[in-house]
Amino acid sequence: MAGHKYTVGETVQYTAGAYSRTRTSGSFQVVKLLPSEGDENLYRIKSEGEPYERVAKESQLDRPQ
Repeated sequence: MAGHKYTVGETVQYTAGAYSRTRTSGSFQVVKLLPSEGDENLYRIKSEGEPYERVAKESQLDRPQ
């Protein structure tokens, strides 16, 4: 498994999955690198506008334009 693409403290664009209960997308900060799940790295991310953190797959993240 390759290393994580993003680092703690980095700002990323998050896109919710097609089957997600919430359709939230936008700018988030990586707060923790998590172990991979299958063939995909996981991250704990946080948005300023939300009181909680969420877990995102690497495929749901991108660098801001």
